[in-house]
Order: sequence, then structure tokens, then C-alpha cells
Amino acid sequence: MKAASGFDAGRAWRIRLLYSAVWWLAMPLVLLRLWRRGGKEPGYRQHVAERIGFYPPIAPAPASRKFLWVHAVSVGETRAAEPLIAALLDAYPEHAVLLTHMTATGRATGQALFGKSPRVLQCFLPYDTGWMAGRFLRHFSPVLCVLMETEVWPNLIVQCGRRKVPVVLANARLSERSLRRGKRFSTLMTEAASGMSCVGAQTEADAARLRQLGGDNVQVTGNLKFDVTPAPALLAVGAAMREQIGSRPVLLCASTRDGEEELILEALFKRSQDTAYANLLTIIVPRHPQRFDEVAAMATAKGLPPLRRTRLGGQPVPPQVKVLVGDSMGEMFAYYAACDVAFIGGSLLPMGGQNLIEAFAVGKPVLIGPHTFNFSDITEQAIAAGAAQRVSDVGQMLDTALQLLQAGPQRQAMGEQAIHFAQLHRGATARTMALLAPFI
Repeated sequence: MKAASGFDAGRAWRIRLLYSAVWWLAMPLVLLRLWRRGGKEPGYRQHVAERIGFYPPIAPAPASRKFLWVHAVSVGETRAAEPLIAALLDAYPEHAVLLTHMTATGRATGQALFGKSPRVLQCFLPYDTGWMAGRFLRHFSPVLCVLMETEVWPNLIVQCGRRKVPVVLANARLSERSLRRGKRFSTLMTEAASGMSCVGAQTEADAARLRQLGGDNVQVTGNLKFDVTPAPALLAVGAAMREQIGSRPVLLCASTRDGEEELILEALFKRSQDTAYANLLTIIVPRHPQRFDEVAAMATAKGLPPLRRTRLGGQPVPPQVKVLVGDSMGEMFAYYAACDVAFIGGSLLPMGGQNLIEAFAVGKPVLIGPHTFNFSDITEQAIAAGAAQRVSDVGQMLDTALQLLQAGPQRQAMGEQAIHFAQLHRGATARTMALLAPFI
């Protein structure tokens, strides 16, 4: 990309210097927070040296040291990167893939997806200071940098430019809220845009917003998440789970966020004496694994006997269990396969919503709350296609779910529309590969 006309490189350097100073001053607190978070998620206390730019020797070394580097910050980006990484490995057998993350759950997801591949190496990306980014680039010497979705790090991009490493922002999305936030740091964002070779945006609306931040080589490639297909093994796990549940109607509340579970459990408690809800099993899968214990305890406190997925074993779900807590990682497709209707979390409260595409791939009717700015275009298109319904609050969500659970033909029609909608939007991997090809 080229910097916008009138761009002041000197001012950008001074602001980036201040930005770096803030990182260094905050580093003790950042590392302390990392260690405290590791009390609940042990993965945050592992590989800490990588986060400040120190890496062990590359052993066993890949057949080639020509790394195609993909940065996927957390779980959602890592899952979205799956078809792209598979395509890169297939198209460029002389290269290896370096897959970096910022969260422990993202790294665990990458390990689950690619841990058996000798050509995929994983590590944490260091914090965004020029010195740390430089150490990272000297150690791995990647030939290409692919940043997934919204990961724009000013110092990292500048360091890539100095080392002639092309930077591509793939599967890019930018909400109106993020655009407003980005404009507050327009100098940093414009400099970062000038360091990118190109951008592959999810939608035309995303592309238009990205251009407002200084991008002039932005193409619409679609959403890679539509190309993620459920593994047969996970569908088999879901079928087995469904057999353990039996004929009870199942509502899945997927990727719920802090505050939403309490709303859902309170609404379920208020309906617990209603015979229409008597046989309902609600599966709640919190977005963040450190909250599994909290959600199970919350259900108990509400008088809704819970059972944790990891303690189910091979036994049937007892009829007195009202809530199944999905406390396993990497099984979201299995949960979708086991349910009848799926509600997508992060949307009851103003958090922007979570990925609803996986539910479509399994052919499940989707309910979504009022707050979906992270997936606004896809949500509106899915609603227009009849694959999803929007609800205004938790009460309407439960009542609409019950209506669908009692109306087999309507539920089946929505499921068929969901599959059709998912198939219609596939092809982003091929378009993204074409975008990357000139830089490899």
C-alpha cells in the first residue's frame, strides 16, 4: 500500500517512538497480568520468553527454512486460517508455515489442527516493540507475513518493511466501531497501511472502511471461515453426544461471553416451572475456558442442575440435568452437530457477536442477538436468506428457540437455508491464494 497524500513520515516516527515507550513502560504490568492469567489458564505461563522476542533453536528444523508466516491471534483467527494454511502447504511444498498467536487458546487450537504436521511451526508473537519484532524476524527470516483479520501492529509492519518481508492482511474485517477507534490513531494506522503490500477484505463494506484508514490496494476475497468444513471425527463426536442426550430438544448457546450466561440461566430459571420448557436441555459453551467452573457454579446456584461435558463419559445425560456445560476445547462443530437450534453468543450484550458461520456449515438454525457489529454483513445476509433470526433479548431468544423446537418443518427449512448459505459463500481460500501468489 502507499501512504495517503500529505502523510508526515517524521510525525509518524515520533508517534511510533512514543507508542514504543508506552509498551516498554507497561511491560512489567503486562507480564504480571500474563502470569496472573496463567493461574487459570496454564498456557499463559508457558513460552513467556517468546513474548519478548527470545526463541529456542529451530529443532527439529523443517526441510526448508523458507517460512510462510501466518499470524492468527486467537481461536477464531486460527480456525479461519485452517483452509488457507492447508492450501499453502499443498501449493508450496518447499516452504514451511510459521503459525504465531497471542493467546494460549489460539496456540492450543493451532496445535490441535496442525500439531501432527512437520511443516508447521508454532510460537507466540512478541509484543509490538521494534526491538522485539526485529529479534523475531531475524530468528525466523520469513519470506511472507500474512496477518489474519484485524491484527495490525505498527512496529512489526515497519520492521517487516526494513527487511523486505511483504505484509498481507488476509480475511480482513473492520467494523464501524473499529474504524472510529482507528481514526483516533490515524498517523500510526496510515503508516501501517503504507507498509502493507495488499489487503484481502471479507466484504465490500469492510474494504470501504479499510480504504478510509489509508489502504489503496484492497481487494474483496470473501470470508475464509466459510471454507472451514467440519471434520468427520467431530461430527461423529456430536452424533455420539446426541445419542447420549436422547430425544430431548437441545438449545446450544455457543461462545457465550461474561454476563450472558447469567442472563440465560436466570431466564431459564424463570421458565423452569413452565411445562413447555420442562424437557429442554441447554448446552452452554463459554467463549473463554477459564470461565468453565464459574458457569457450572452459576447454574447450580440458579437451581438448574448442570453436568460438565468432560464428566459425561459414555453415559446418558440424566433427565434431571437442565444445563450441559461445554467445557472442552476444539469441539464446537460437535456441539453444533448435537443441537437442534443454536444461539450465537457475544450478541446479547454489546460485544459484537461471535462466529456464526460454523453453525451454518452443520445446517443448524441460528438465533443472534442485537449486537453483531463484528459480523454485521454476514448476519444481515443470513437473516435475509432465512438461515438466521435476530432476537432482541434473552427472553425472546428462549421463546423463539422453543417455537423452532416445536415447529419441525420451519426448523428444517432454516437448516437447509443455512447449508445453502454456507455453500454460496465458499471460495475465499482460492481468492486469497491468488492474492498471495505474487509475493511468494
